[in-house]
Amino acid sequence: MTTVTRRSILRGAAAAGAALPLISAPLVARAAEIELKYGNNLPLSHPLNIRAQEAADRIAKETNGRVEVKIFPNNQLGGDTDMLSQVRNGGITFFTPSALVIATLVPVAAINAVGFAFSDYDQVWKAMDGPVGAHVREAISKVNLFAFEKMWDNGFRQMTTSGRPIEAAKDMSGLKIRVPVSPLSISMFKALDAAPASLQFSEVYSSLQTKIVDAQENPLPIIQVAKLYEVQKSCAVSNHIWDGFWFVANGRAWRGLPADVQKIVASAINDAGVAQRGDIKKLNETVQADLQAKGLAFNKTDPDSFRAKLRDAGFYKEWQERFGKEAWGLLEGSVGKLA
Repeated sequence: MTTVTRRSILRGAAAAGAALPLISAPLVARAAEIELKYGNNLPLSHPLNIRAQEAADRIAKETNGRVEVKIFPNNQLGGDTDMLSQVRNGGITFFTPSALVIATLVPVAAINAVGFAFSDYDQVWKAMDGPVGAHVREAISKVNLFAFEKMWDNGFRQMTTSGRPIEAAKDMSGLKIRVPVSPLSISMFKALDAAPASLQFSEVYSSLQTKIVDAQENPLPIIQVAKLYEVQKSCAVSNHIWDGFWFVANGRAWRGLPADVQKIVASAINDAGVAQRGDIKKLNETVQADLQAKGLAFNKTDPDSFRAKLRDAGFYKEWQERFGKEAWGLLEGSVGKLA
């Protein structure tokens, strides 16, 4: 039945003088030879997914349709821990965990998230495009994952709360705050005398809504796209941690790709990552005003009070020992002395 109908359509088009190749081309389209699944935890509207789709389109074009990257956004494949497990066992090909998430497997990956380490983006990219990033990528390779060269930006993290504003370190005392499933984050907030709770990102909104926690910390674009302003009152501009996304691949799957495909995929993903950094920079310039218009109040903080508290609590000293002299030396080489 389908064949007869299709022939009838084509005969009719031919009789009308239509260009048959334009109609018949889709009928002979072939499926991609290589299908690569990519999961992440962000909405389609986030720059990460917009640029990832551009990379996928470029990969399809430059491989003449041999390679298809299928994107599964917004926790469709599970939370961060689930997807990290899936990319390790080959269930998915790509995942973009934040440094704090992948640090559950590769502890040194959390070094960029040392509290108040970076003062600006110049320091961030000097470190992460340079010796610190190279050191972390090598460590990631040892858990059967391949990390692409360019990190994607997740931004400086800010703290929001449903209660009183956070202005100085003393305001952290006893605060129930959601943090990523990250030993470094837990350690830092405990050193600040807060009460951190590790929850998957997919649980953040509901946990704030039901008062399981009173506060959270994330970059402003995440606060915006996840609509956390609906369940929070104030935002402290703390810049306490810079975090980024490592674009990682299952090691075996990556090594199994032909060399020409590897080159095309790596180039597309790295270029998209650099473009996404620019997107986040522009987004940060407008997102605060948007969040204020939606009712989220902003206040400045006293960063010196936080650094002093962390130093007095032994936080920097502890993590200098845990990351090791080599990694810590590379970090301080980019940002100056911390401990």
